[in-house]
Amino acid sequence: MKETKKNHSIKIEKGQTFPLTIKRLGINGEGVGYFKRQVVFVPGALPGEEVLVEATKIQPKFAEGKVKKIRKQSPFRVKPPCPIYEECGGCQLQHLAYAQQLKEKRDIVIQSLERHTKLALNKLDIRDTIGMAEPWNYRNKSQFQVGQQKNGKVIAGLYGLDSHRLIPIQNCMVQHPLTNKVSEGVQQILEDLQIPIYDERKRKGIVRTIVTRAGFSSGEVQVVLITTQKEVPRKKLLMAEIQKRLPEVKSLVQNINGNKTSLIFGEKTIHLSGEEVIQETLGDLSFELSARAFFQLNPVQTVKLYDEVKQAAGLTGKEKIADAYCGVGTIGMWLAAGASEVRGMDTIESAIIDANENAIKHGITNATYVTGTAEHWLPKWVNEGWRPDVIVVDPPRTGCDKKLLDAIKQVKPKKFVYVSCNPSTLAKDISYLAKDYHVEYIQPVDMFPHTAHVECVAKLTLI
Repeated sequence: MKETKKNHSIKIEKGQTFPLTIKRLGINGEGVGYFKRQVVFVPGALPGEEVLVEATKIQPKFAEGKVKKIRKQSPFRVKPPCPIYEECGGCQLQHLAYAQQLKEKRDIVIQSLERHTKLALNKLDIRDTIGMAEPWNYRNKSQFQVGQQKNGKVIAGLYGLDSHRLIPIQNCMVQHPLTNKVSEGVQQILEDLQIPIYDERKRKGIVRTIVTRAGFSSGEVQVVLITTQKEVPRKKLLMAEIQKRLPEVKSLVQNINGNKTSLIFGEKTIHLSGEEVIQETLGDLSFELSARAFFQLNPVQTVKLYDEVKQAAGLTGKEKIADAYCGVGTIGMWLAAGASEVRGMDTIESAIIDANENAIKHGITNATYVTGTAEHWLPKWVNEGWRPDVIVVDPPRTGCDKKLLDAIKQVKPKKFVYVSCNPSTLAKDISYLAKDYHVEYIQPVDMFPHTAHVECVAKLTLI
């Protein structure tokens, strides 16, 4: 009890102001410092800065604060080029010079390993982050909520940080210019035709979200209008105006989501006009993207990421590869030419159908894809006499399922290549495999410049 009282006496109170030295960046891109041994997270503050902070939120294990004054500024602080950077919250690091962002992202990976593993980090090869030559206009897809101002003007954008205030976004600097142009064009057409816009508070209206995806190589654009119901007034006129004013839109789709939910897409999708898919290429592979198909958001960096996977797999033409969480088969097909056989699995049946069709389309005869979990298929294949030399995983942010990691321990491939979009779950999963696998290296890749996200390719070899 004494210990609790002692800590209690130095507790930070809401509204209190105090000086803070920022030690590092947190996993969400915020500055992290310590005041009287209590951790404080400060959005917008940078490592090395001395700031005056006002406490805004007090939690049992940490506090959150806002910068009142910067007393000593980081030499890497820059003016964010985006006019709505601080309101929008879609990017977290535009105020940090890009070369330094890459260094801090490597540090975020190191912090995760320190927190979640007992690995000797001084002996671990954690490489410099692979960045972009042009770290702007890289996103191929935007999902903008639609709203209407009192004067009838239709706006589209993102909800502000921790609020339900819609921030209109006209020219997002990280989006491909085509997605910006088309989103703005569609919102103008909705306004001109006076099509009812959904009001979240009143739960009335029809059009909720404009989803726009551009093929970097093809220049084709797909628009998905998310509506609360199937019937849309003046729908035929809407389709005709989009075709007339926005000729780059090759695919127009409607998705119905009438639920009170933060999820963008509903269950039912209707093809309205043009093609059902748009074309995109990665390296030598071409893909047909339907409205619901998952595809990497930064095609330029995806090629670098997949080449890192190929390098980590170290293929000689003889290897059997298992591709877990394979999605539409992109990674497996990237590796197929250097392997004897690729087998992929995913629990989403539509993705597996796409993966097999993609393989046939590309003339890849040594890749097959099946529906189900890796923990089901891997032991089954081993029992049938097929044992993978390399297992590649690209799991969601939550990391690998424990059953999959147990299956890997049981199957014991010589190499395990882990593609991660979350350093914390990567570290936890590596730690779980530490008795069986040695971490050869971790290669961070910057897929989302100016945000706090960092992807990694980790190469593990059987001990």
